[in-house]
Amino acid sequence: MNRTISLLIAFLSIHNYVLFGQLTNERLLLHNINIIDVVDGSVKKNASLVIEGPNILSIGKLETQKKKFPASRIINGENKYLIPGLWDMHIHLEGADLVPDNKALLPLFLAYGITTVRDCASDLGEQVLKWRNEIKHDSLVGPTIFTAGKKLEGKNSIWKGDLEIATEEELAQMLNLLDQYKVDFVKITENTLPGDLFLKSVQAAKARGYRVSGHVPYDLTISELVSAGFTSIEHASYMLRLGSDEEKIKQDLLSGQLTKTEAGQTYAKDFDQARALRAYEKLGKQGLFVCPTLIGSRQLSYLDVNNHEQDDFLKYLTLRYTSNYAWRINRMANETAEQRNQRKDNYELVKKQLPYLQKAGIKIIAGSDAAALNTYVYPAESLIDELMIFNEAGLTPLEILQAATVNGARYFGQFDTMGSVAEGKVADLVLLDKNPLLDIGAVKNIFSVIKKGRYYDRAALDEMLTKVQQTKISLDLERK
Repeated sequence: MNRTISLLIAFLSIHNYVLFGQLTNERLLLHNINIIDVVDGSVKKNASLVIEGPNILSIGKLETQKKKFPASRIINGENKYLIPGLWDMHIHLEGADLVPDNKALLPLFLAYGITTVRDCASDLGEQVLKWRNEIKHDSLVGPTIFTAGKKLEGKNSIWKGDLEIATEEELAQMLNLLDQYKVDFVKITENTLPGDLFLKSVQAAKARGYRVSGHVPYDLTISELVSAGFTSIEHASYMLRLGSDEEKIKQDLLSGQLTKTEAGQTYAKDFDQARALRAYEKLGKQGLFVCPTLIGSRQLSYLDVNNHEQDDFLKYLTLRYTSNYAWRINRMANETAEQRNQRKDNYELVKKQLPYLQKAGIKIIAGSDAAALNTYVYPAESLIDELMIFNEAGLTPLEILQAATVNGARYFGQFDTMGSVAEGKVADLVLLDKNPLLDIGAVKNIFSVIKKGRYYDRAALDEMLTKVQQTKISLDLERK
């Protein structure tokens, strides 16, 4: 393939996905389907659904629908199972040198049945905000994006593109910037941000009406953060702290009796399940959301079992993208057998917490943490892997579907318009070959996807995947 042809393919791949779907505002009638209610787990069999523009107009019986709402296109759903589009509630579109790489991957989410994503901030924050608006206005094909833009951090953070602060004045300036960006929520992490300013950041962001998400610093407790206005904790590994005396460990850290490394070791060593359960119950009543992001821990914990170098998904990712995977692998290179086993044990312990969190009323939101910097945590596919881990942990198929649909919509206060199959809601839908209430693995077998009323059959979805692969090849050739 010569360079001119490869560049042409790249251009078409990135810009012309509009050719794949039915992009007109025609009225669409989808019949002979089984509609799954992700709120109560019921199934409306042999149903018909009318879509007009981006919304679901009506749900009912075929003959009634045909008379009341004549459709310009009628599609037989072949007795398949309809669910709302999936939500990946934790991704990162990142890398200043990976703009075309990330943009080319956006349709990939749709091909995997993921119609909405929550971007948890990166050095590409301003670019992602542009993509969010282009998708919203139908000039770019991809999932609906909710984004934090750029996240708050301390000075000299290891993460690129953070909004670094050291004072309350700088905090106010950065929140003003996020206001200008019109971000959908605020993300805060703790690499170099001291606990007192971290807590003030949570309070100030909440005072401006934002949902606030992030990590848990060692010099704060989860209880303090939630009371200050924390909406969601990213990564369920932080929840293990609730199995120890968080307040005492925090005070020992502040007094110099413990280092951060020693504090982490204490949490891992002294975990008390009964104590954690009591804390979960309290947090469940406070309305906390938790995004577990277990797939990344699994990939690294079992890297000695599967090095992923032959993974089929790599055909979609550029060499520049996957070159970022090396830093975590190199960091683990000198681990002892004992350390590797500890990593596995920690992953299994965190996974074990999911049914407990669910029972306590904590709202689990499914997210992959897919990002160029997260080794072998692949865009789109990793969310499906995450759902399979939820299944291994003991969540029911309905609970897993809720974590990947309705809970995301509720997190953003959007459940009146998104997150389930109901009249008046946005027509973000996935038609599955089999019933996911019987086996959540059914989400892997997609018959078709509907995004804001636009219908993508299996052939169109496969063409999307082919175009992503072609773009990867083209970008790699261009960079040689």
